[in-house]
Amino acid sequence: MKIGIPKEIKDHEYRIGATPSMVKILAQFGHKVLIQKDGGKKIGFTNEDYRNAGGIIVESAEEIYTAEMILKVKEPQPAEYPLLRKEQILFCFLHLASDPMQTAALLEREVVAISFETVVDRRGGLPLLTPMSEVAGRIAIQAGAHALHMANGGRGVLLGGVPGVAPGKVIIIGGGVAGTQAAKVATQLNANVTILDVDIQRLRELDDLFHGVPNTLYSTAASIEEEIVDADLVVGTVLIPGKSAPKVVTEEMVKKMKCGTVIVDVSIDQGGCFETSRPTTHSDPTYVVHGVVHYCVTNMPGACARTATYALINSVLPYAVKIANRGYRKALLDDPLFMRGLNICLGKVTHECIAHDLNYDYHLPEEVLRAL
Repeated sequence: MKIGIPKEIKDHEYRIGATPSMVKILAQFGHKVLIQKDGGKKIGFTNEDYRNAGGIIVESAEEIYTAEMILKVKEPQPAEYPLLRKEQILFCFLHLASDPMQTAALLEREVVAISFETVVDRRGGLPLLTPMSEVAGRIAIQAGAHALHMANGGRGVLLGGVPGVAPGKVIIIGGGVAGTQAAKVATQLNANVTILDVDIQRLRELDDLFHGVPNTLYSTAASIEEEIVDADLVVGTVLIPGKSAPKVVTEEMVKKMKCGTVIVDVSIDQGGCFETSRPTTHSDPTYVVHGVVHYCVTNMPGACARTATYALINSVLPYAVKIANRGYRKALLDDPLFMRGLNICLGKVTHECIAHDLNYDYHLPEEVLRAL
């Protein structure tokens, strides 16, 4: 199979869809791997590294998009839509439920769009999303602590405090992968941390994991409001796989928060879980609403692109090999959990949550694939 690895063009996105070691493995299977020139340069992967691994360096995105499969990190940007071709496999993060424009473009181009964030494993986890959630959760506390500096509009609170001064109060909404990692970093800073979640069993697990520190609370509208009005940093990590994130913090709640408090919305890729959230970039990461600083960068792991690339590729590699070796149809039909990643196939929406949220007809992926 001819596989294309483009240079990412989203704002300050320096991750890349394949490391040299991954290219070497794909090449050893006999696949032709095209890498766009300088695609990994910013994170230390040179063109020579890719050549030595068996890859072929090409100059332009147009050449990359002649491939049968496009393996990248972030969703195609509008400038890339015209490059997509009918029956081309697109394997990357997509977050379609919160992106009607991209969804319409992928349907129009009749691609086979397999999304990292909806692939499921045997334990019910999200194996391709998890490593980026881990990175984003840790970054959330770093970004939030930085935004709390007076020079950045924050209220001047040091999360860990100092002897004789109370630490900052951190509220984490959602106790999944990202929320757990955020709690780990915040507690290591000696902040006063509370995690809210709607899953009592998960709260028990977190209580055991952290030995009672941080605090755990059952999440309701009332408990969220009670906690965030006195917070210094609020991190939202709410996730419903494939769906737009629910707005668990309303604008009225934000109005009651202290001036200079910081919100970090890790859920922003899926539309955000704060009513006042809107996507931002690494170039312009924050804005203020009702005196509250919002950090809503849609590619947070891109801030630590080298670490994030390695973490992602460790998980993506076996799935990419399956597609390349067997073809997408057989690879997906042989593995119903992998098939959950099929979001769009040749002009049809094949993920129920996306169809529901964006008002498209839903087509069973196995029926679509068997009909080909």
